[in-house]
Amino acid sequence: MTDAARISRLTLTNFRSYRSATMAPTANLLALCGPNGAGKTNVLEAISFLSPGRGLRRAQLDEIASTDGDGGNSGSRRGRYGGSWAVSAEVDGALGLATLGTGIEPGMADEAVLSRKCRIDREPVASATAFADHLRVVWLVPSMDGLFLGPASERRRFLDRFVLAVDATHASRVSALERALRSRNRLLENHEPDPHWLDAAEHETAEVAVAVAAARAETVRRLSAVVAGRRNAQFGFPSAELSLDGWLESVVLTHPAVDVEDRYRVVLKENRARDAAAGRTLEGPHLTDLVVRYREKSIAAGNASTGEQKALLIGLVLAHAALVGRMTGTAPVILLDEVVAHLDPQRRGALFDALDRLGSQVWMTGADPTAFDHIASRADMIDVRDL
Repeated sequence: MTDAARISRLTLTNFRSYRSATMAPTANLLALCGPNGAGKTNVLEAISFLSPGRGLRRAQLDEIASTDGDGGNSGSRRGRYGGSWAVSAEVDGALGLATLGTGIEPGMADEAVLSRKCRIDREPVASATAFADHLRVVWLVPSMDGLFLGPASERRRFLDRFVLAVDATHASRVSALERALRSRNRLLENHEPDPHWLDAAEHETAEVAVAVAAARAETVRRLSAVVAGRRNAQFGFPSAELSLDGWLESVVLTHPAVDVEDRYRVVLKENRARDAAAGRTLEGPHLTDLVVRYREKSIAAGNASTGEQKALLIGLVLAHAALVGRMTGTAPVILLDEVVAHLDPQRRGALFDALDRLGSQVWMTGADPTAFDHIASRADMIDVRDL
């Protein structure tokens, strides 16, 4: 069985609704219970900051500090942000025992660019990317429920989070692609752009675009294999067929990267006039869509019922968690926000069985404690109002 990363102690300081809170879980499964607004999701969000990115809410850093802290996120504000906050976790992860910490430190208000500080064993590290050496985190939250009916941009973000969980440098590639595209678009705004500058911008754009496309395509290929294996094992959730709607992704795994880069540069050059008129680049991985089909019914996921879409989404996230464990050698921490309450008893049991097989530490939330009756005897049942 794959080893599993575990948080043995989690401490929140001035984080959202928590002035100060500490949890010391002992079980693999944790159920955070309490009424709406009690702070259940805030705990999951805090854990999500122990991974690269902006957390499961994609919040701005000045939105997070407790209103009771040294500035708060409402009312009187100090400087350009709401105040300091911190998340600290003692982790038994891929490299053994370590303490991970992140947050906004007091006195950062005058910095030109606000960024959260990250530490491992109290020593500064460049970014949260370094946390991935110790801990990987995957999550499913209610905002994802409309994934199959929403815009392609949401599915790209969903896919990029999947890639990021196995390749902590992916976010920097996606950011580099966005910067390269902005640079090219600015050059095209000129009536007679310098062709040498355009050539240079398109050279950089193609290089990073192919890297992004390759990472996405490889993740979809590997994830599809995991989903297929789980279908054969009667996993308990419907199976998803995954593909990418983008020509770069369709060729990048079967052709040399340098050839694909050259081909994309030709496309960019030929489309300069069209892109200039549109004010944006009209071809590339920044427009790729993740296509999901419900295999058993041979229909697009967006045409499935609401319950079927939820089950497809859960199956994908659990398959992704299995893939992370397989690729990194350490099962990730899983965050499931308000998932159990929306499942019928049979599928709820299938979910708990699947989580047991994964062996991950799983943090779940729910307003109704009875939704966790099936696992109450072996889970840490936590009423967040007692924190």
